[in-house]
Amino acid sequence: MDVFKGQYEMIQRTRESLFRYCETMSPADYVKEIEAFGGASIRSLHAHVADCYRVWLGIRALGKSLPKLRVESIDNIEQMRELFKNTDELVYEFLTDFKIKWDPTKSAPWQSDSVELTELWLFTHTITHEFHHRGQIVKMGRQLGYIPPKMNLAKL
Repeated sequence: MDVFKGQYEMIQRTRESLFRYCETMSPADYVKEIEAFGGASIRSLHAHVADCYRVWLGIRALGKSLPKLRVESIDNIEQMRELFKNTDELVYEFLTDFKIKWDPTKSAPWQSDSVELTELWLFTHTITHEFHHRGQIVKMGRQLGYIPPKMNLAKL
């Protein structure tokens, strides 16, 4: 088994539990801006996670030209799921492309500079970033009165 693809499959299954949790929310609560989180909404954080994959793996690592993500164009969980289906395709393309190139560094634009990053760093950054915001999404949902189920990492 390809370890990184196996790891990403666990992340996808774990992401599904977050989607199911968000489906228990009213559409208004899913897009509600929460002041305690800097005015972010659950939807905006969800989209931000997908955008992180798009920017770091798609644009910076693969050199793709991708259109800017418009969060306001996503109205519901089903549309968010579709965004993540596209994200999954991008991640698998990245994993396939860099399967034999985990050590070389990649020059990537970052803020006003350029940094040297490995493909392993890029992959690790995007998946840890997703789990960071997953925790925030669950906390936001709890503040809105939605009790989350156990949100452990899914098993193989």
